[in-house]
Amino acid sequence: MFSAFYPDEYLDSTYKIDFEAFYKRGMRGIIFDVDNTLVPHGAPADKRAAELFDKLHRMGYRTMLLSNNKEPRVKSFAEKVGADYLYKAGKPKRGGYLRAMERMGTKAESTLFVGDQLFTDVWGAKRSNIYAVLVKPIHPKEEIQIVLKRYLERIVLYFYQRRERRRQQKRRKVL
Repeated sequence: MFSAFYPDEYLDSTYKIDFEAFYKRGMRGIIFDVDNTLVPHGAPADKRAAELFDKLHRMGYRTMLLSNNKEPRVKSFAEKVGADYLYKAGKPKRGGYLRAMERMGTKAESTLFVGDQLFTDVWGAKRSNIYAVLVKPIHPKEEIQIVLKRYLERIVLYFYQRRERRRQQKRRKVL
C-alpha cells in the first residue's frame, strides 16, 4: 500500500553509509538533500560535511545537491563542499532528479540518493528509478510543514519496518 514511499535502505545517518561498498557495486553519482540530511535545518556546511564530500570525490564519485530550497541557501553549501547543485528542484517531481543525473553524467542504475524525507526525497528518487537511502533527520528543529509530514511518515515507516522484519525472518528460515 505504501511501497511507493519505501526507501531501499533506512539508516541512522548519512555519515554511517558505506559509500565504498556502493562504489564497488557500480554507483558513481550521489544526489544529496541538504537540510537534516547533511546538517541541521538551515545550518551552514560544517567540517564533517566538507570532509565527507572530499572523501567521496577522492573515491571517484560525482556529487550533486538537490534541494527545494532557494539558491542562496543551496549555493553557499555547495561551494563549501565542492558539489554541484540544483535549487527549487520541485521534489518529488522527477525533473530535478533527471537533471541531476544528466549534469553528473550518470544513469539511474549508477546513482544513489540520500535524503531524510519520504514524501519528497525518497518518493522522487524511487519515481526516477534511483536507489534511495533514507536517513534519520539530524535535528528535530524543522519548518512546520515538515513537522506535519513527519507524523504521516511514521505510519509509512511502521509498515516499511514491519516488512523488513518479515523479510529478515524469512531469510533466517532459509539459512
